[in-house]
Amino acid sequence: MSPPAVLVADGAISPQAPPSAAAFLESTPGAYTTARASSAGLLWWPRHLLRLADSARILAHSHPHLLGLPVPPLRTLSAASLEPLVNQSVRVGVHEMRRRMLAPGECCLGEDMTLTALVRAGGSAEELEVCVHLGVYVPPVFGDAGARLAVAGSGREAAAAKYASWARMRKSMEKMRPPGATELLLTNDGDHILEGSITNFFVVCLKEEHQSNEPFSVQTATNRFEVQTAPLSDGILPGIMRQIVIEVHDLGIPVREVSPSWSKRENWEEAFITSSLRLIQHVDTVQAPLLWEDIETKAWRDVSWVVKQFQGAGCITTQIQRKISERALTEEYDTRDLL
Repeated sequence: MSPPAVLVADGAISPQAPPSAAAFLESTPGAYTTARASSAGLLWWPRHLLRLADSARILAHSHPHLLGLPVPPLRTLSAASLEPLVNQSVRVGVHEMRRRMLAPGECCLGEDMTLTALVRAGGSAEELEVCVHLGVYVPPVFGDAGARLAVAGSGREAAAAKYASWARMRKSMEKMRPPGATELLLTNDGDHILEGSITNFFVVCLKEEHQSNEPFSVQTATNRFEVQTAPLSDGILPGIMRQIVIEVHDLGIPVREVSPSWSKRENWEEAFITSSLRLIQHVDTVQAPLLWEDIETKAWRDVSWVVKQFQGAGCITTQIQRKISERALTEEYDTRDLL
């Protein structure tokens, strides 16, 4: 038996069995956001609503086809106008999903949920339709398995917005996915790493002025290391967890918004990726083609790869994970507040 799932459109539950969230996104245009829900509430839901509204507004006026619109709308989209529409379908979907998870024969009691809220063109140029997809989510245990990353594509169009069509567009990079790679990284020049195809990317980097053989420790890290992640101005998604990392990172180690340089990878001590579902995951390996031009013209098996190896979840990444977990407890949005 397949795990329960729910699809809601403008507050009405679809009578048909819904596709997977990935298949749903591939089938439609629209701006979307994906949040993680527990039995208590939605993680960082007000932030998700703001990001969804920002994405819809960006697409409506600069890339209306990605929202399903033939031309830009006359009115400006706002979070205030979208919030009640989205929350109505979220409320219906969460209630129905919890009912199905508790149904006889299901083994989902206590499991988390993944919630994808999407806004797309409706029946006319000025109407919008809200869809909400919910499914069961079993979060990975931090530290158990690291991500294996491969540099495989160029930066996204309309990178500041999160849009469904990217689920289909990114399939063109699959020819460059080596066996075992769990996420693909994007770069526009073969050196500066922008983000993952569905994540934001960070490195814990040795400052150039402190390159020495001094043993690594939390005490020395505050002076010798910094966390690097690409700036929004380089063309990346303003990920919610990316912002949380910047906000909670009070360990005395600065976060510098600069795209990590592959040519300086010898200074990378740790790396991690973030997303609204997995929150944070340490990186085991990063690999990149020896020649940048190979990304566009060849498949993974025809390419010579250079690999950067890390030794499990490092102490800085682990400290950040703890801070994120503490922060999550304070920013869990009670679904009863959607009423």
